[in-house]
Order: sequence, then structure tokens, then C-alpha cells
Amino acid sequence: MFLVGLTGGISSGKSTVSSMLRELGCPIIDADVVARKVVEPHTRAYTRIVYHFGPEILLENGEIDRQKLGQLIFASEEKRKLLNSITHPEIHKTMLKEILFYFLRGHRYVVLDVPLLFETRRLTQFLNHTVVVYSDPATQLSRLMQRDGLTQEQAEQRVAAQMPLNEKRGLANHVIENSGSREDTHRQVLRLHTKLEDSMDFLLVRVIAITATAGLSGILLYAAKVVLS
Repeated sequence: MFLVGLTGGISSGKSTVSSMLRELGCPIIDADVVARKVVEPHTRAYTRIVYHFGPEILLENGEIDRQKLGQLIFASEEKRKLLNSITHPEIHKTMLKEILFYFLRGHRYVVLDVPLLFETRRLTQFLNHTVVVYSDPATQLSRLMQRDGLTQEQAEQRVAAQMPLNEKRGLANHVIENSGSREDTHRQVLRLHTKLEDSMDFLLVRVIAITATAGLSGILLYAAKVVLS
């Protein structure tokens, strides 16, 4: 099984592309969903976040107020780094468990839906393919303003806080152009899906895994003979 990284920018249409791939039967691991899961009440990350940021970030039901926490880390790079140091290891650990689950079920590949794929670069070394969902700046701003009810200035600030889509585009193996119609985007997703299904990358990964396993078994067998002799 090989890994495919899917990313984009705010309001570029990554969620739309992820949904289309899911409808085609592709296993998707959504980093945002995992991120919410690892900070649920009584988890290790939840306990550490409350310890460092205080109980004032909690809602009445005990859950973390994501909006209030977001305001804190948006205003302080130090607090943002602290939060990332707490959540990222837990997110990666959970994602690894889900990857192993799909591997054991015999899937050829898994799509990792990761908004900050190129910003953190922690996962890129493990990916065989990277996909960026791109939309032109005007379309991106328009969608963001309409979706979140923002002014143009507010939308521009949020876009500027991220790595430029043009830069991400240059780092990816595949680009889905999402500035046009949904039908056009769907056609591109179908072409990508065909390329991934036809890829033989999974065979190489399985050969390496089998070889490594066989090598480890041989070492263990030799060690056992030495001990028993």
C-alpha cells in the first residue's frame, strides 16, 4: 500500500475533492477529523491543553472551545507552537493506526487529507504522490467571503496567513484545478483516480515490506539457534 497526500488552501475546494475521491471508494484519512478526535475530553492531549491554556478555554460541557483556543494561538506564535507540540504527535499516532488498518484490509493506497501538508513537512517523506487542489486568488477570496461572511480585508488576511497556493502547486506531483465548474473538477478527479488505481507503487511497497519481514524473521531464527546451541 502506498500513501497519497491531499492538500490545498482555505476555500480552494480540498474538501470537495476529498468527498469525490471518497465516493469513488478511496480510503480517506482526514487530519482535521483526527485533530478533533485527539482533543476530546479525557484524552492525553486534552489534559495537557487545559493544563497549559487554562479551564477558561472550555465550553460548559467540558469540551474545548475551538474558536476561543484559535483566537489565542492566532495572536501568539509561541502559543501556536506549544499547541502544535501537544497535538501533532497524537494526530500522527492516530493516523498511523488508521493507515495500518487499511493496510491490513488490503487497500492499494490511502489518501491523507492534510491541510498543512507542505507547511509541516512531517509526512511528505512517506508519500508516493502529493495532490494540491488549486483555485485562482479571486475565486478563492470570493468563496471564502461567501462561505464565512467575511469582508474582503478579513478574507485576504486569512489567505495571507497560509502558504501561497502557487507555492504548494509547485511542490505537488498532481494539481486539481478547481477554479471552474464542479463538473470540470470531477473530470480531473476521475483522471487522478485512474492514475492512482493503475499505479504499481503498491507492489514495490509490498515487496519491501515482505523482504523486511523475511529478513527480520531470518535474524530472529538465527538468534534463537545461537541461544539454544
